[in-house]
Amino acid sequence: MGGLLVAIILLGVLIFIHELGHFLAARMLGVGVERFSIGFGPKLWSVKRGDTEYVLALVPLGGYVKLLGEDPEEAVEEVDRERSFSHKPLWVRTTVVAAGPFFNLLFAVVVMTGVYLWGVPILKPVVGQVVAGSPAERAGLKAGDFIVSIEGKKIESWGDLAAVVQKNPGKPLKVVVKREGEQVTLTVVPKPQEARTIFGEKRIVGKVGIVAAGTYRIERANPFMALVRGVEYTVNMVYLTLVGIVKILQRVVPAKSVGGPILIVQMASKQVKSGLINLLTFMAFISINLGIINLFPIPILDGGHLLFFTIEGVRGKPVSTRTREVAQQVGLAIIIAIMVLAFYNDIGRLIGRGK
Repeated sequence: MGGLLVAIILLGVLIFIHELGHFLAARMLGVGVERFSIGFGPKLWSVKRGDTEYVLALVPLGGYVKLLGEDPEEAVEEVDRERSFSHKPLWVRTTVVAAGPFFNLLFAVVVMTGVYLWGVPILKPVVGQVVAGSPAERAGLKAGDFIVSIEGKKIESWGDLAAVVQKNPGKPLKVVVKREGEQVTLTVVPKPQEARTIFGEKRIVGKVGIVAAGTYRIERANPFMALVRGVEYTVNMVYLTLVGIVKILQRVVPAKSVGGPILIVQMASKQVKSGLINLLTFMAFISINLGIINLFPIPILDGGHLLFFTIEGVRGKPVSTRTREVAQQVGLAIIIAIMVLAFYNDIGRLIGRGK
């Protein structure tokens, strides 16, 4: 139940951020906003301020901003024509639509900047256990050794250590360790082993047979570096998300990996137990995914509208109403199919876990 509540709050915040992007861009560019709704279905709460009605609805799986004159066929009084979305220049309409996904990406940068300012736990490169008969044991590594450097490269975390070892299967590596206050130089040859990437692809990596001691340090960044790392995290996650989508289409990653709201609830529950930093990082990751998905060139999504605007810019005139209607029906069918797949996979995971 706790995971469900956290997931609802998390999705609510991200939906609010997304719609806030549309709302603020519309207001700044002189487009009238008739309704700002978080959720769909029956109203739980609403209030009207100026020309805009603010709504909290029953189903928390989305939201929308209703713009004045959003439908080109909608009748708009002459006095409101100047604030009508459909009567605005192409660049204004494009900016208003793109602002939603942009705010999701910007939110991820802000959240991760805060995370790096607060401090993230870094697993120290301290050996906790050496596997019997492993390359590490043959090289003379012992429990308690602090890895200082490998091949002259300074090692500051267990992640640094793993990255160097995995990239050098079968290659002798000069390892400097701190042991009982003294530095000792050893040579270890990582054993080539088959492993899988985060996308399930096979690859050969190096393994030496050591287990981390499990000791951490907290690393805090100054404001500038926190911002830089926040941007880096967001860019890296955008790249990995896009690569993952391509690999699903290529069937490298199975379609069963696609998840929906149930999976988000399960993951949110785990992140709550892991601490605030993990939960905030998870929120940033979901925000990035929400922004990217909304940029898909599928009618009814923001990306679909941007596609229509691109065609309009090339042709010099808007796409016909009939074409938009047919495209939106196809887009709706695609979204429903994806949602059905996601729920099917989520339910399959629940059933599988219960066996």
